[in-house]
Amino acid sequence: MNQIRIGTASWTDRTLLESGWYPPEADNPARRLRFYASRFPLVEVDATYYALPAEQTASAWAERTPESFTFNVKAFSLLTQHPTRVASLPVDLREAAKQAGKDPVYLRQVDGAVAEQTWERFLAGLAPLRQAGKLGALLFQFPQWFPISRANKEYILSCASRAQPDQVCIEFRNRTWMTPDNQQETLRFLSDHHLPYVSVDMPQGYPSSIPPVLAATADLAVVRLHGHSDKWTSKDIHERFGYLYSEGELSEWAAKIRGLADTADTTQVLFNNCYSDYAQVNARQLADLLGED
Repeated sequence: MNQIRIGTASWTDRTLLESGWYPPEADNPARRLRFYASRFPLVEVDATYYALPAEQTASAWAERTPESFTFNVKAFSLLTQHPTRVASLPVDLREAAKQAGKDPVYLRQVDGAVAEQTWERFLAGLAPLRQAGKLGALLFQFPQWFPISRANKEYILSCASRAQPDQVCIEFRNRTWMTPDNQQETLRFLSDHHLPYVSVDMPQGYPSSIPPVLAATADLAVVRLHGHSDKWTSKDIHERFGYLYSEGELSEWAAKIRGLADTADTTQVLFNNCYSDYAQVNARQLADLLGED
């Protein structure tokens, strides 16, 4: 069995800070990150979906974590064709973005120069993590309105090319990519281009639902566990991700992840059930089941 790294999709969520998971002495951002990194070898940064990363912030993250620690980073919303508030763009890009006459704006609506500058600044902001050898995969989570098509495959490849030498991993939220008729085509496409498929666990029966298919399409395999909240469509993220996995569920996932790890050099498992300390508790439980430090 190859390397398995387990972590969570947040370490700064308000409800986590209120949960008591951090000891009293972890009373500022630096101490909290150091404490988190003493418990897990991996974390996912989701704040970069809402705002471009600042180089000085990434530098602080690199300084506060052990040499072997890994940060996965979620791609900025504009780059994954999600709606993006004009105010979340750098000040000098906002006027050009406003010319679309929309707020929020989509990638197709902004000038090419805005898109290019967004790419440059997103990647530049991560330079300290890259230089420290702590930058893991860039998570490109595509939206529900991003179906399987030739044009969308080409866009995925353009993202992977633009991000080089960084590794991107791909998560879908449109079911057409993983219907029985298209599943093998999707996995073969990713495999042919050495792009990690992000296997997911999430509520089923919704337009955004993707089945829990585990597959390694590159040397890196990624699993994101979103929980099974009955409020999956809520705009309140704590309702949407407020789900605590049972020991029985985690035992089943441990067996599946062992199998997946046999097919990849590194397997990353990230708990995105970010309400209170649910993700941290479940991540520790899974690590114990797998015998991971």
